[in-house]
Amino acid sequence: MSKIPSKSTVIGCTLLLIALGASVAGCSSDGNPLSAEPYDAADQIAFNGPSGDGEKADPDKPLEITAADSDGRITDVTARDAAGRYVTGELSADGTRWHSTSPLAANARYTVRVSTEDEDGAPGRKVLTFDTSKPTSKKHLTVTFGPKAGKYGVGQPITAELSRPVKDKNQRATVERALRVDSIPAVDGTWHWVDDKELHYRPKEYWPAGATVRARSDLDGVKVSDRVWGGKGKPLKVTIGDQVIAVTDAATHQLTLYRNGEEVRSIPVTTGKPGFETRNGVKVILGKEYFVRMRGTSVGIAEGSAESYDLPVYYATRVTWSGEYVHAAPWSVGSQGYANVSHGCTGMSTANAEWFFDNVREGDLVKVINSNGNTMESFGNGFGDWNLPWKNWRGGSALVAGTPDGPSPAERARLRPQSI
Repeated sequence: MSKIPSKSTVIGCTLLLIALGASVAGCSSDGNPLSAEPYDAADQIAFNGPSGDGEKADPDKPLEITAADSDGRITDVTARDAAGRYVTGELSADGTRWHSTSPLAANARYTVRVSTEDEDGAPGRKVLTFDTSKPTSKKHLTVTFGPKAGKYGVGQPITAELSRPVKDKNQRATVERALRVDSIPAVDGTWHWVDDKELHYRPKEYWPAGATVRARSDLDGVKVSDRVWGGKGKPLKVTIGDQVIAVTDAATHQLTLYRNGEEVRSIPVTTGKPGFETRNGVKVILGKEYFVRMRGTSVGIAEGSAESYDLPVYYATRVTWSGEYVHAAPWSVGSQGYANVSHGCTGMSTANAEWFFDNVREGDLVKVINSNGNTMESFGNGFGDWNLPWKNWRGGSALVAGTPDGPSPAERARLRPQSI
């Protein structure tokens, strides 16, 4: 049975509630400036953008916002265009000036949100909108992403082929900042400049099995140099299959295929003999060819010499552009599992080669260990990207080279409103 409170208890509780109510009311009064509605900060800031109707900002000029009132300061600025591209910027320590540090896009509409506070700490807000003019130059830099849309293995890098060479470091940073790669689930990855016209993107670790990866270019309308502006680019979407890694041990003459960390099958093989040793390291499968005519002359062996060959090859899985394959080699079955007698390829029986061919896809990985050969080239002969340590890979970025491993400078520099 519940107890009925006494009259004195009821009065005491009522007084306590009244006191609490007074306290709450005091917290929401003008005594706390953070509780006030933001005032219009139009008179507190100065903006170097267009002021008249129909006027457009010059995308060649940086955006600048200053505190016009000596008693107030700027606390936060975000600027982005209708395509969702942010403009990075720097705010002075005293809050008197903010200026953009990345170029504006041409022929774009921008929304700038400015937060301020007065000498009493009361918050002010101002939203500015403006358009930028069209670029004066007709020279464009476009990007073509690779591979083609489809399903790939966990080792497949994303490539970006530029229509024009870019050598200047600052211009490379502008381009790289506009090339976006997003993965679900998210990964830690970055671009690496292979040369003046090609970039590769890979994660720190292999792509997660089952991931969806999208690449897009935000270069359209972005000034790259005095005479070159970014052009439109076609976005790319790829999906990632199971994690498939084939480990070829040249010392034990065995290839073991793992799927999602589980051993599936071990196959006796032969690899490159002395003078033709198979490359060590990680290689990404480039493609599968049911039939290939292999000739020694294609790898520099003189026709008619003791090492010359001309053979029909089936179930050939390519791992380098120069002609290294995992393939059927019925002529060397007696050596498979016992000795290395090939000219650099990994040979196996026809039945095993057919099984391997059917169980791998582009982007899957072949890792060769314990060979006396050189290490697979990082670039130029296929995708040896994974042979480059992560620190060195980041060193090939125009944005993150020389910075601590973590969020990109673009992410760190982007100013975002903070909830109070």
